Amino acid sequence: MLAPPATSTFTPSPTPEPPAIEDIIAFEMKGAFDFFWEQANTDATSPGYGLIRDRYPGSEGIASIASVGFGLTAYVIGVEKGYITQQEGYERAAGTLDTLLGMERTEGFYYHFVNMSTGKRAWNSEVSNIDTAILLMGVLTAGEYFGGDVAVKAEQIYADVNWPWFVDPARSMFYMAYRPEKGFEGHWDFYAEQLMLYVLAAGSDTYPLDEKPYYTFTRHYGKYGEGQPFIHSWFGSIFTYQYSHAWIDFRGYVDKKGVNWFDNSVEASLAHYRFATAMDAKYETLGPDAWGLSACDGPNGYEGRYGAPPSGYDNKAHVIDDTIPPAGAIGSIIFTPEQTQQAMRNYYTLEPLKGRYGFKDAYNLTENWFASDVIGIDKGISLLMLANYENDTVHQVAMRNLHIQQGLARLGLVKP
Repeated sequence: MLAPPATSTFTPSPTPEPPAIEDIIAFEMKGAFDFFWEQANTDATSPGYGLIRDRYPGSEGIASIASVGFGLTAYVIGVEKGYITQQEGYERAAGTLDTLLGMERTEGFYYHFVNMSTGKRAWNSEVSNIDTAILLMGVLTAGEYFGGDVAVKAEQIYADVNWPWFVDPARSMFYMAYRPEKGFEGHWDFYAEQLMLYVLAAGSDTYPLDEKPYYTFTRHYGKYGEGQPFIHSWFGSIFTYQYSHAWIDFRGYVDKKGVNWFDNSVEASLAHYRFATAMDAKYETLGPDAWGLSACDGPNGYEGRYGAPPSGYDNKAHVIDDTIPPAGAIGSIIFTPEQTQQAMRNYYTLEPLKGRYGFKDAYNLTENWFASDVIGIDKGISLLMLANYENDTVHQVAMRNLHIQQGLARLGLVKP
């Protein structure tokens, strides 16, 4: 007679539940905030107090003025999320604005990169109007939120900026940069991240700029696949469709040419998603779970030409090597929430992509490469857009600012 089979005592492990999207968002938001809070100069006796690193752990000792703008906005988010107290945020913002008031400026504009300890120009960098604009969006947002001395100092920093000085009168266009050794360089002659420039310039009481530069830059329409045509940037980098929208809520606004910039960014984000999906079979990284090509670190260093079609006049201006920055899709969460969440779930499964400050800057599975650094502006766009997605935190504060409202009105941007 055969013995009965032995009873197995093995119990299979339950399949782990994937983390909720709320937990993934919380991971990235807290990590991004911690970058701005911890990687700032906190020496109260330093002339560089409050300046924030351009990246970490690379480029030690170097701050970017745009990183400071994102950081000042991050402190507002930090108070609202309970990461820091109102008093902590107020003191950090007030001290940072004191530093900014004491720094070297050219007609109110700041150098792109500065020494974190001294506040002095670094790397022979340019006087940058777009990086100054990003800084000012943070300055005005902090002033609006914290009030008191912070508001007074914010108003002074903004009032000092001579917007018409940075415009080429022959073309009615903003130059892109100024170097004391060379003069003005380049023009903002194509659509990109510079919408905030026009709003800030038009909203000024001290040095107001008329609407001409806003209506002068090239608005070239293109599309990808079956999507709708939209006004695209030269390299097609997704950050160009995001930065101004982090503070200015363009939803519902239409300009004199009938352009709704929010809807334009929705179409641009969908084009990026569709392009990555179409490239799924060709590349290891790109696909519906990894999309949003944008300027970021790559296997061969920082690459500002990463982007997706449409680009240039012939769709050949952008560069692709299968490198994806998580900030690309995350920065579009207010435009394409479902597609962004899909990507975030994927990024969260990649352990080498996660670190002390949330997701690292980028990765490339074809090269088996993961970035070692995080970059301030990429952490910034992720944090601000996630906060806007949750409850319009940044939009609600920034859109209360009278200069921003005045700028939109003077440019003819209205809600029909």
